[in-house]
Amino acid sequence: MRKMNALLWIFVLFPSIIWAQEKVEAPVWDIGDKWVLTQGSIEVVGSDQNNYTLNFSKDTCRVENKGLVVFNKSNLNRIYVVRETKREKYPGIQRRILNFPLNLGKEWNDTGTVTPSSGPMKGATMNYFEAFKVLGWEEVKVQGGNFKSLKLEYAIDNRTTKTSGKSIYWYSPEAKYFVKCQYDKNYFLNVTDWELTSFQLKK
Repeated sequence: MRKMNALLWIFVLFPSIIWAQEKVEAPVWDIGDKWVLTQGSIEVVGSDQNNYTLNFSKDTCRVENKGLVVFNKSNLNRIYVVRETKREKYPGIQRRILNFPLNLGKEWNDTGTVTPSSGPMKGATMNYFEAFKVLGWEEVKVQGGNFKSLKLEYAIDNRTTKTSGKSIYWYSPEAKYFVKCQYDKNYFLNVTDWELTSFQLKK
């Protein structure tokens, strides 16, 4: 009887053990892959040996850079934006919001600078420290479906204004992108949470 009970517990806990140990590698994207969010859309429009180029629609969530963004294939760090036909170093924050491979408990940091073009801090240089952490696996239900997702905490510290905040992202290996984001409303003012409404993958 004790053996039966032990086997039953192993059966129940086995999926959790697998999820905890699983390492998620960078997805392979193909030209034409597209994700439609409650705020805007993102589409893979270019690919070469080392990089992907994605087009972020003008109405994509406010903290994203709009237009063409170049990602490193190996880890999906954002490395360039394309201005007309010229690549420029990716500006600002969240360039390492994706940093593959991902696994439970992984942590990494980054720094960035932003110079606002409007508002009370227009023209001032904002210096940021960012901390990222994979919190665990969750089943997430959004308009685009149900997804087994890695929950990622994003913490940002504005060293210039002495303010800080945290937001949560959910990444789905099945969808090959984030399927949900909840912003810290005390920090990201006038920014709306978003989720995946539909997606298409060419392969």
